[in-house]
Amino acid sequence: MSSNTTVRPPPSEESGSDFARLSRKIAAAGLMGRRPGYYALRTTVVAGLYVSGWAAVALIGDSWWTLAVAAFLGVVFGQVALLAHDAAHRQVFRRRRASEVAGRIAGAGIGMGYGWWQDKHTRHHANPNHEELDPDLDPDLLVWSQDQARAAKGLPRLIGRWQAFLFFPLLTLEGFNLHVSSVKALANRSLKHRTLDGVLLFAHFVLYLTVLLWLLPPGMAIAFLAVHQCLFGVYLGSLFAPNHKGMPILTGEDRPDFLRRQVLTSRNVRGGRLTDIALGGLNHQIEHHLFPSMPSPNLRRARTIVRCHCQELGVDYVETGLIASYRLALASLHRAGAPLRHARVPI
Repeated sequence: MSSNTTVRPPPSEESGSDFARLSRKIAAAGLMGRRPGYYALRTTVVAGLYVSGWAAVALIGDSWWTLAVAAFLGVVFGQVALLAHDAAHRQVFRRRRASEVAGRIAGAGIGMGYGWWQDKHTRHHANPNHEELDPDLDPDLLVWSQDQARAAKGLPRLIGRWQAFLFFPLLTLEGFNLHVSSVKALANRSLKHRTLDGVLLFAHFVLYLTVLLWLLPPGMAIAFLAVHQCLFGVYLGSLFAPNHKGMPILTGEDRPDFLRRQVLTSRNVRGGRLTDIALGGLNHQIEHHLFPSMPSPNLRRARTIVRCHCQELGVDYVETGLIASYRLALASLHRAGAPLRHARVPI
C-alpha cells in the first residue's frame, strides 16, 4: 500500500443526515436482506388460491353460488396486486429484470398495466402527499384539499360536496378504473414496453370474458363480473386509503428532507400478523416509504427502530388502529369538500 493512501475511518453512528443514521441502524439489524423463502411461499399460496378460485367457477358452473366465488376472487386479486407492488419495489428480487418479469406477470393476472402503474407509484413515493407532484392527489374525481375544491369543475365539483359519504361506494369502481387507466396509458408514447403491456392487458380481458361467457349464462356472467370487480375495487382502495389520507398535504416549495417528507405524510396502522397479511405489510407505511425495497415481512421489525429514531429527533410518528385510520381519512375528505358545500356558485 502506498504511503500516500488515506485510510478513511468507518462513519460513526452520529455522522451524516438523520436518514443516513437511521439507514445504518436498519442495515446493522440485517433488515434489507432478501427473503426468498417467504416470497416463494407467499407466491405459491396466492397462485394456488387464484387457480382454485377459477377452478371453483368451472366446477360450480350455472349456479348463483358462483357469486360467492366472485367475492373470494376479489380478495385474491387484491393479494396479487400486493405481490405486484412488492416486485416493483424489488423486495422480491434484487435485479431489475427479474422484478419487472414478476411484476408484469402479476399485473397481467389482474388486468393492470405494469408500466403505467410503476411510473405513477414511483412518482408518488418521491413526493408523497404533495398536491402538485403526487399523482395520487390528482383531483380527477375527488378533491383532496380545499384549494382543489375551490378550483374544481364538473364531476369533482359535484361529488366533492359529499365525497366523504360517497368514498366507499365509489371504491366499487376502483377495479374498473385500474383497467381503464391502464388502457388509456397505452396512448402515451413515452411509456416503456407499452406494446408488451398492451398485449398482456388485452390477453387478460379476452381470457377473462371468454371464461365467464363460456362457463356461465350471460346474466350470471354479468353479475359475476360486477361482484368480482366491485369487491376487488373496495379491497384495493381499502388497502391504500389508511396510508396517507388525512395526513399533512405539502404544496409548492414545501419539501422537507427525505426522512421528514416520508414520515410526516404517512400513517401506520396497528395490528397483528393478520393485519400484515390483509394489508400486505402496507400497514407499516412509514417504514415502507423510508425503505421501499425492504421485504414486507421485515417491516414489522423495522418499526421499533424507526419509531425510536423519530422520537429521538422529535419527529411525529403517527400510528392508529385500522378503523381510526378510515375515520381520519373520511374526516379529511369532508373538510376538503367544505368550500363546495358553502359555495353559492352553480355546479
